[in-house]
Amino acid sequence: MASGTRSLKVLVCGGGIAGQALAYWLVRGGHDVVVVERFPELRATGAQVDLRGQGIEAIGAMGLLDAVRGKLVDEAGVAFVDARGRARATIMANTSGRGRQTLTSEYEIMRGDLVRILHDATKNDVEYVFGTSVDRFVQAEEKVVAYFSDGSSGEFDLLVGADGQGSRIRRSILPADAAESYRRVGIHMSYWFVPRIASDTNIRDTYNAPGGRMIMRRSHNPDETQVYFVLRETSEEASAIHRAPVERQKEFWAERFRDAGWQTDRFLRGMEATPSFYSQEVVQVRTNIWSRGRVALVGDAAHCSSPYSGMGVSGALVGAYVLAGEINRHPTDLSRALADYDTALRPFVDQIQATVKPRLLRLGMPMNQWGIDALHTVSGLAAFLRIPDLVARLSKEDRGGTWQLPESPQLT
Repeated sequence: MASGTRSLKVLVCGGGIAGQALAYWLVRGGHDVVVVERFPELRATGAQVDLRGQGIEAIGAMGLLDAVRGKLVDEAGVAFVDARGRARATIMANTSGRGRQTLTSEYEIMRGDLVRILHDATKNDVEYVFGTSVDRFVQAEEKVVAYFSDGSSGEFDLLVGADGQGSRIRRSILPADAAESYRRVGIHMSYWFVPRIASDTNIRDTYNAPGGRMIMRRSHNPDETQVYFVLRETSEEASAIHRAPVERQKEFWAERFRDAGWQTDRFLRGMEATPSFYSQEVVQVRTNIWSRGRVALVGDAAHCSSPYSGMGVSGALVGAYVLAGEINRHPTDLSRALADYDTALRPFVDQIQATVKPRLLRLGMPMNQWGIDALHTVSGLAAFLRIPDLVARLSKEDRGGTWQLPESPQLT
């Protein structure tokens, strides 16, 4: 190691993408890593995610790009459809290997498959503890003591919160008077799986209904189709519904979408019985504090960029890469490692978060039929002139901008 040979004992709270990627790099830096995950088993579930820009580079640096390619979802592009299911505009994926990804990435993969790939790459070197979470922790000058939900405790050199956008670890290290860490954009989303039918193609269908409502349909295997309901709403009820019991959440979405048209009836029938239902508010996590003492944040816990950035998973992979790199370089000086992590990663995070522009998002979810017709006309003309394809191919970089991935954190 660059600044000493000390092996650290690191506790990672959260066994998702960011947590497992961080563990991957830390054990290759010679550290002992324990990952605690509150779910009773590997949470290899979730909807479709994508890799872009520096996220593809980070997976490549891990030697896992071929494994990812072996699990890619066949999604050729995105179609904007009307109430009769007719495509009014279609934007295809940029598969040239150059320039910018379009609405569909060249690397589309189910979250569960990516989680399993990362787990297979780490399970022999990392201690995983499922069904357990960190209830609280106490810091001292030379250690942090974590108290777990099963009544046990342990001493560690470093605790890392990789526990998602609602991170309990983040709430624990932020000052009581800290500004709100959520940037709300007034949009809510739910998704679930339904049986695939013959008309479900490898083109993602996007349908707009009056009232700021959007439905997306995308199919990831021969048997299943993903359904997304997206709602433009700023009410207190909408923000609170994601914490309600699942049955109440389903009632909320059914109430909001019952008259939306297109294939809504089919999707609502599927929602009633699905075990895969998930509901969330679309937010960004923005905080100036990514660490305090011997506790740090990574992934969505530190800088959730929201699904609309297209860089959520890539941001988690890159953040884990950079944090592990600084720890591996400065294992005897964690305060420097965590400060350098912030300095190195902050410009990248600022770039990917800036891609989310609430005003443009609202334009893409019109409140009335006139706005929907205008959206279809503009999108159809752009697709006819191949403007999205030309912009993607001629762009010099993807959504992560010109920021360069640092030297590999694998220091041996």
